[in-house]
Amino acid sequence: MGFRRTKRQAEHRAGHQAGQWAEQAGLSYDSTPAVELRGVRRQYGRGSTAVHALRGIDLSLPRGTFTAVMGPSGSGKSTFLQCAAGLDVPTEGSVRLGGTEITGMNENELTELRRSRLGFVFQAFNLLPSLTVEQNVLLPMRLAGGRASAQGQDRAADLLARVGLAGKGGRRPAELSGGQQQRVAIARALVTRPDVVFADEPTGALDTTTAAEVLGLLRSAVDSLGATVVMVTHDPGAAAHADQVLFLADGLIADRLPRGSTATIAARMTTLTAGPVLAGTAA
Repeated sequence: MGFRRTKRQAEHRAGHQAGQWAEQAGLSYDSTPAVELRGVRRQYGRGSTAVHALRGIDLSLPRGTFTAVMGPSGSGKSTFLQCAAGLDVPTEGSVRLGGTEITGMNENELTELRRSRLGFVFQAFNLLPSLTVEQNVLLPMRLAGGRASAQGQDRAADLLARVGLAGKGGRRPAELSGGQQQRVAIARALVTRPDVVFADEPTGALDTTTAAEVLGLLRSAVDSLGATVVMVTHDPGAAAHADQVLFLADGLIADRLPRGSTATIAARMTTLTAGPVLAGTAA
């Protein structure tokens, strides 16, 4: 009962904070959750060899919030991200993004949704080496059927300036450092003003200083642009930038922590890691 009360309180606080951001920015606030999972289960295989990656996830994340997802190896965090982002199909349950039910969509519909309403930031950057920085940022717009309009180019230039890459739109990814490439990836993820930005270990390939800068950019995207970020990470320092941390274990949400310090998050992770792990779970 205490956990449920804490869950409701955390969601209320997060929604209130997002509403305050919208009011300060002079915008109307849409209270529809950015991400909503109800009874989500994901099973691979059948019978005695079945892997129960997710065992029943119930979750609602307000718009304009930053959520970190952590858990021991095999806890289900990667499967959670894939199901929430429409990259994998739950065995049971419902997933809504920005109020749109995506469970049951066909692959063409999911592809269109991912191009126009979701942003992604991966550990490996995933930039196209043959394109310029500006072209990489504009790629989601082009894939969604848009053209390189003056408005789109202005949007790309503004985002590149926000991530500290003003004037570098004509360069190729190979001419940039790893940290700069991840900045391009963040700008690309934000260019369509998506309902949600999903980040999968976005600082895993970066040094500590550069990682802190990239996390600061994700934090700023939430605070300054009203973005919604859901980030899977193994790093308590990275999770400390989030408004809340969800801890997964054995395919379930085992705990959550409103914006905690690195030490507090690390201690909570240690407790989870030391606990019993059920057989048949997957990352």
